[in-house]
Amino acid sequence: MAITFGSFDGVCSTAALVICPLLGTSGQGIEPTCYSRNVQIGQTVIFQPSTCFVHIVAIIMTAIMIYHIRSKYTAVGRKEIVMFFWLYMIIELLAMFLDSGIIPTANVSYPWFAAVYTGLVATAYCCLLINGFVGFQFAEDGTPLSLWLLRICCFAVFGGTFFISIATFKSFVSFSPTKTTALFVVYLIWPILCVATYTILQLVLVFRTLDDRWPLGDIIFGIAFYGIAQVLLFAFSITICNAITHYLDGLFFFTLCVLLSVMMVYKYWDSITREDLEFSVGSKAAVWEVKDPLLTPSVTAPSADYEEDTSSYHAGAASLVGGVSGTQYYGGKQAYGVQGGYGQGGYGGGRRAYPPTSEGY
Repeated sequence: MAITFGSFDGVCSTAALVICPLLGTSGQGIEPTCYSRNVQIGQTVIFQPSTCFVHIVAIIMTAIMIYHIRSKYTAVGRKEIVMFFWLYMIIELLAMFLDSGIIPTANVSYPWFAAVYTGLVATAYCCLLINGFVGFQFAEDGTPLSLWLLRICCFAVFGGTFFISIATFKSFVSFSPTKTTALFVVYLIWPILCVATYTILQLVLVFRTLDDRWPLGDIIFGIAFYGIAQVLLFAFSITICNAITHYLDGLFFFTLCVLLSVMMVYKYWDSITREDLEFSVGSKAAVWEVKDPLLTPSVTAPSADYEEDTSSYHAGAASLVGGVSGTQYYGGKQAYGVQGGYGQGGYGGGRRAYPPTSEGY
C-alpha cells in the first residue's frame, strides 16, 4: 500500500511500529501485513525477539559511547552531545518493552508509554539538531546558557509531541486515531528534517573550519545507514519478511541500521574534537620526569656522589666526620693532645691531629 501524507494506514500495514496498535478506525489498531515470528518463554509471548536483541546490543553500545564521551573532559560539546546518547538509550530501553509485548497493547498503560516513547524520539532528534549548532559557538559549549537552551528546547518538543500523541490515542480535543496528520508530522517528518539540517550544518563546519576531511566519511556512512534504515522499513519490510519466512522483518534491520548511524554520530564527534591534555584528567596516573639540574649529577664532577649524613652523634660511637671518628674530632684528650694547645704538629702539640698542617707534605 502506498504511503499517504497524514495517514498511517500504508505505514502501519508495512511496518510494525509502536504506535500502530493505537491507530485506525477499527479500534484494534492497524496490523502489519507481515511481521517476524514470536517466541514463548514460560507463560509469556515475546514479540519481535530478534529486534529485542538489537535493542539490548544498542543499550550496551550506547553505554560504552557515553563512557568514552564523559572521559574526554575538555572536548567541545561534551555535555551537549552526551544528552543525545542518554535519550537514545532511554528510547531503546522503552522500545524493548513495547516491541516485545512485555507491556501488552491491551493494557491501559500502553498508550501512555507509547506517547512517552513518541515524545522521546522527537526530543532525541531535536537534541541532535541543536548539537549541530554547538560547533559554531553561538553560545559557548558547556556553559549554563548553552545547556539550558538545549534542555528547554528538548523539554518543549517532548511536551508538544507527548500531548499530540496521547490526544491522538485517547481522542482528546480535535485529535483522534483517524486524524493523525499532526502525529504523522512529529513522528515521521520531523526526524527527517532534523537529520537533514544536522548533516548540512556539519558539512559546512568541516569545509569551513577543519583542515582534515576524514570526518566526511563518518557523515557519509551515518547518512547511508539512516537512509538504508528508512528504505528497508517502509519499502522492503514485507519483501524481507516473506523471503526469510517470518524470522526477521524490516523492523530488525531498521533498528540495526539506526544503531549504526548513531555510532557514526559518535565517531564523527570524536574525530572533530581534540582533548586539551594540559587540562584533562586521565584515568591513568601520569608519569612525571624530573629535569631539575640540582637533582642530577654535576656535569663537572660526574663521578661525585652526594650522600646525606643521617646519623646522629653518640658518645663513643664511630661517627665518621671528614674521615676520622667523632671521638677524635670532638674528644679533647685525643684531639688536643697532652698540652692542649697549638703545636707544630697541629692541634695538641706533640701529636698530629685533625686537620693536618701543610708541614710534612
